[in-house]
Amino acid sequence: MTLGDDHEAGASGGYGGTGQTRTTRLPDRDHDVYGGARRGGRSSSRSLVTVVGVIVLLIAAIAFANRGGDNSASTDDAASQPEAASTAASGSRPVTKKAGGIPTGFAHDEQGAQSAATNYAVALGSTGMFNKATRHSIVDGIYTPTAAAKLQSAMDQAYSADFLSKMGLDVNGSAPKGSTFVSRTVPVGAKVEQFSDTKAKVAVWYMGLIGMSGQGSTDPVSSTWKTWTFDLQWADGDWKINADTQTDGPAPVPGDDRAASSDEISKAIEEYGGFTYAR
Repeated sequence: MTLGDDHEAGASGGYGGTGQTRTTRLPDRDHDVYGGARRGGRSSSRSLVTVVGVIVLLIAAIAFANRGGDNSASTDDAASQPEAASTAASGSRPVTKKAGGIPTGFAHDEQGAQSAATNYAVALGSTGMFNKATRHSIVDGIYTPTAAAKLQSAMDQAYSADFLSKMGLDVNGSAPKGSTFVSRTVPVGAKVEQFSDTKAKVAVWYMGLIGMSGQGSTDPVSSTWKTWTFDLQWADGDWKINADTQTDGPAPVPGDDRAASSDEISKAIEEYGGFTYAR
């Protein structure tokens, strides 16, 4: 199950579930499916290349730092460098209040639009979307009234009892005793694609976590990479979603990290809370 696949909302292309299926990797061992498994197919030569690459980058960084006040670089070279603002945080406080646990009252500017889209992606990627009452509250809180009215029925159909059962959840979206259901959106960055005084189009690049953490789970928590694009509208003193779409990637090359056990995943989910994101 990946964020944005079984979770795309019917009317807007966002969260909801469209009947698409996800290939489930069944455990090929008798022990925990998380069981410390490592990604295979990698030779020692790759590790060597990685180490050499890091050393080269360090040498280049030191050389650049030692240039000190050398201003001999051409204007064209300077202009080709990315602006710090493209990756640096603004330092501005995103919001001062929340409604139903979701940040509200974003600034009426590009930074505010990015902060709104990022926090809305987190809300739409949460486990709260699998419970009808909570889902309705989330959708009503972050979409425009018109968009919310169109989405509620479609989402209720998408998050059907049959769909929840396939996810290992009961009709209320709760996991079986002894198991922990995981659904999180972890934003990596955001960018403004269009902006005006009343509308904004913001893309949020994120990593999604979804699956069931438990000893008997055949759908362990896995990660996926997506880009979630929101068409925002300024309404009632805040940014609201008018429509949204998702696309795959960009996804980095997987690392060689040891897969955590189900107990480790469950403990991490319980101990590590989320953030209020700001641009």
